[in-house]
Amino acid sequence: MDEFQSGEETAFVVDEVSTIIKESVETAIGGNTYQHSRVNQWTTNVVEQCLSQLSKLGKPFKYIVTCIIMQKNGAGLQTASSCFWDNSTDGTTETMTHSCYLSWSLMGVT
Repeated sequence: MDEFQSGEETAFVVDEVSTIIKESVETAIGGNTYQHSRVNQWTTNVVEQCLSQLSKLGKPFKYIVTCIIMQKNGAGLQTASSCFWDNSTDGTTETMTHSCYLSWSLMGVT
């Protein structure tokens, strides 16, 4: 990495990262409904595709990607995460989406 990249080139852009994650989920799962036998492959595909696309951005981050897929059956799901970092350069994004419960979070840390 070039040590003299501008702030914009090294910023964690939530919209850019969210788009990558949403596209990775769509590519890996598409319109499929929950299928227990496919969950391991889906989570692997989502995480690997996210990391592949994020690395192509050429930003000086170490990425942490998590993906949880759960059948919609009324059961509860509690998750939490915490970080200590520099808000001016590091960032995170997370959401729940899809026909099954699919929760993802991504952290970019310099």
